[in-house]
Amino acid sequence: MLKILFLLFSIGLLVGCSTLGIKPWERDLLAKKSMQLDSYPIDSALDDHLYFSKEAASGGRSFGGGGCGCN
Repeated sequence: MLKILFLLFSIGLLVGCSTLGIKPWERDLLAKKSMQLDSYPIDSALDDHLYFSKEAASGGRSFGGGGCGCN
């Protein structure tokens, strides 16, 4: 019984990965500006400049740290 459940589970995992990818008719929805990773690049550049100016560190927007090192 356990072998059959394991086999069914394995087949389910393999079938779940068979539909990866974007179909040609879906590309128009994913090409919209709101679906981009950075939908406002000018605002992001301004935020990076402000962060660099205040913290004296460049990059690293996704995690804490940087700056002068004083706590």
